[in-house]
Amino acid sequence: MTATTTSAYPKPVEELIPAARALADKLGEVPSRNRLMRELRVGSPKATALREVLTIIDASPVAPAAPVPVDVPPVPPADPVPVDAAAGSNSKQEPAVPVELPEPLAPVGVDGHPVSKVTTEAVPAVRKPMRSWVLLLLAAPAFVAIWSGWVGLGGLTGFGVVHPLPGIWDSLSLNTAITLPIGVEAYAAYALRAWLSGDGVPRRARRFAAWSAIGSLLLGAAGQVAYHLMESAGITSAPWQITTLVACLPVVVLGMGAALAHLLHTDES
Repeated sequence: MTATTTSAYPKPVEELIPAARALADKLGEVPSRNRLMRELRVGSPKATALREVLTIIDASPVAPAAPVPVDVPPVPPADPVPVDAAAGSNSKQEPAVPVELPEPLAPVGVDGHPVSKVTTEAVPAVRKPMRSWVLLLLAAPAFVAIWSGWVGLGGLTGFGVVHPLPGIWDSLSLNTAITLPIGVEAYAAYALRAWLSGDGVPRRARRFAAWSAIGSLLLGAAGQVAYHLMESAGITSAPWQITTLVACLPVVVLGMGAALAHLLHTDES
């Protein structure tokens, strides 16, 4: 029996590449380092180098196959363009054709998100509010006239000086006639503001404020007229009809003020 002898000189990596490639083709994958060492009888460094070479070879792209030529009919040569015609076409330029821009796309709505609208309208300029010092100038003389008229009418209808805290604070006195200008005119201004304030006021509250503001202003004007007529006629005591109406004013003003405040805090639009 003859023993197999190996060369005394180890083979370099370049000579071992075909054998390693054949082993990889046989296994269908890059063999492990231990498999290369066992099959090719090489050490660990050469097995590692061979495995790196096989990995690079497998990763390299394969050139695609050349396409099969297809018989294409020859293209007939184009007629040469005369020099004069070519020069004339360059010298005369055709008028530009206007390009129609595409219409803007309709807004697309997504569930859970509002539809956004893009507008090209000009943004209106912010309007500055008017100064309110003119209102103070107008209110000063009106306040004096209205206050004196209501206090005078209260004196003619039984309103006068009272002691609100008898036995507790006897020296404290209060003229109840001041309740008329404070109640009627203050509510008229309050209702007028709720009526004309714009958005944010419920519809029922705005309607109630409109009618009550107009009624308060008319009632205040009627009270001023009644006082000046009785004062000019020298009447020291108002008739019972006027006294009854004036006596009910504080209660009526309290009820209208409470009703308007309740309507202003409702959730109705």
